[in-house]
Amino acid sequence: MHRRSVAVYDRFLGALARILTKAETHCAARKIAPDVLLQARLFPDMYPLVKQIQLACDFAARGAARLAGEMPRSFPDTETGFAELQARIAAARAYITGFDAPAYDGAESRGVTLKIGGEDRTLTGEDFLDFYSLPQFHFHLTTAYAILRHNGVELGKRDYMGAA
Repeated sequence: MHRRSVAVYDRFLGALARILTKAETHCAARKIAPDVLLQARLFPDMYPLVKQIQLACDFAARGAARLAGEMPRSFPDTETGFAELQARIAAARAYITGFDAPAYDGAESRGVTLKIGGEDRTLTGEDFLDFYSLPQFHFHLTTAYAILRHNGVELGKRDYMGAA
């Protein structure tokens, strides 16, 4: 469970950091104010790029903590620029990689309780990871990628997949 969660979150957060670097370079090369990209959204009722990145970090951090049997750490949503978002990604990666593999022993069958739709729900660790945490994480990661791609940042599948 440690490898299925922490290794996946860490790899894709690393990819997100590299994607964000490309976005910042794109802004500088084209003389685009960073806030244009950071506040971009795919549709008016969707979150902007900044929030998508914050949520991807949150789902990784909360998922890793819950599977380790810990209460998740809170990350305040105060980022407004590329550097602050990079720091948030780095903090989330440091947090999740701080959980040792033995903390995940038995995590697949351990109950994970969380609020879904305003109600407490308890899932097995395996169901939590497979049907809640990873899908939520990838939704926000993919949406961040799509916002940047839609706005002309030259990205490809290799960028998303975390290829070096």
